[in-house]
Amino acid sequence: MNVNLSNPQQPTSPQAGQSDVNTAATNFLNDLESAFTQGQTEQWKNVPTSYRDSSPIPAIGPTPPVAQPGRPPMSEAATNISGVMIASSVPILALGGAATALLWASGHADPTVVGLICATPVGLAVPIFALSRLVKRAKQTVEAAPPVHHHHYNGPVMQDHRTVNTQTRGVWAKTRNELPR
Repeated sequence: MNVNLSNPQQPTSPQAGQSDVNTAATNFLNDLESAFTQGQTEQWKNVPTSYRDSSPIPAIGPTPPVAQPGRPPMSEAATNISGVMIASSVPILALGGAATALLWASGHADPTVVGLICATPVGLAVPIFALSRLVKRAKQTVEAAPPVHHHHYNGPVMQDHRTVNTQTRGVWAKTRNELPR
């Protein structure tokens, strides 16, 4: 309900039946203080209610560090990569053992052939990694480009040819753009 007040000013003195705000607040604080100190002896009146220990905290506890079982602590990415390396070492070991057994059984363990067998995976891996990086960068470039929007409108096209007269005059420039009548 909205009511228009005839005199919307704050009263300067308390109205009948109301006490001054400062007096009421002071009485309230005095009552709180007396409630806290009631029942206490004189020796406990000025004792603080909190304590801050200012002694320095030791940087390292008294117990020496103990080596923990398992993998050493490392980041999540390092843990994932080490897991992949451990998992990929098993098939590499199997392929290397099979190649060694094949060369030993055939009796043709030529150093040139062994060098080609060892260099072939690296020769194949380098272009594959280069192409994967190129595709990844191209994908990032395409994702970073702003999207292309095509707007097609149907309906009559109205031409609007207007001539605007501009005048700028005065020490403080005032520009008035007016359309001809």
